[in-house]
Amino acid sequence: MPDVLLTAAVAFIISFLAIPVVLQIADLKKLYDVPDERKLHTHPVASLGGVGIFGGFLFASLLSIQGQFNPEFQYFFAAALVIFFLGLKDDLVILSASKKFVGQIIAAAILIHLGDIRLNSMYGLFGINELPEAFSYALSYLTVIVIINSFNLVDGVDGLAASLGLLTMLVFGTYFFMIREQAYALLAFSMAGSLIAFLIFNHHPARIFMGDCGSLMIGLLNAILAIKFINITNDSSVPIPVPASVPIAFAILIVPLLDTLRVFSIAVNLVLEEETVCFKGTESESDQ
Repeated sequence: MPDVLLTAAVAFIISFLAIPVVLQIADLKKLYDVPDERKLHTHPVASLGGVGIFGGFLFASLLSIQGQFNPEFQYFFAAALVIFFLGLKDDLVILSASKKFVGQIIAAAILIHLGDIRLNSMYGLFGINELPEAFSYALSYLTVIVIINSFNLVDGVDGLAASLGLLTMLVFGTYFFMIREQAYALLAFSMAGSLIAFLIFNHHPARIFMGDCGSLMIGLLNAILAIKFINITNDSSVPIPVPASVPIAFAILIVPLLDTLRVFSIAVNLVLEEETVCFKGTESESDQ
């Protein structure tokens, strides 16, 4: 327990000290999220809070997690770096959706093929157990990409994404600590410490937004922890097994996942409406 608390404390302190520096740089370089008709805030706000979050999280994690006993974590941090710089570039110069998707695929590939973060079974959900290898890889890519983007999409209200991320980190971190998966508990609590520091500056009215480099990072860590949770809780040797691990993991992430489903359904409806209008317009021209 002291290691976990110390890790969270270090992450909190680093992020708490880094975010004011980020604010100063944003003011100096005019790096603001400028309001428009699609946004709720009415004045320019710095949108690089994810830099402070990432700094505290990475420093605390590298300081506390022993890489020689957890070799997969080198790939987790590599994927985290990909996602961080992808989000940072999008915050600074705006990336196209296709480029963001390619970057997320690269990060997911590092996790799945090198870090072995993969869904091998549905553990009885819908009567499905072991998955064919091809389907396992496809489902793992889909899961990672959806969870990464779910926190990016939910980041529209002051404190919402950070609060949800803090909640999921505490839930996953507490469980991993209870089953003596120390490295994963430290990973979760290091992010929790950084998010607590960020929320001090992000409550309404927010002085800083986390931006894509923050929200995508929270999504990536939740993807890692959720898949690890699903795979490990069905092991009979685990001190606290959770037979219904898939629906429980979904329940932990219910708010961002349902919001992603809502956004996707709205987008589909808009596309269908546009196609309907185009089809009717074509029919009218042919009648004339």
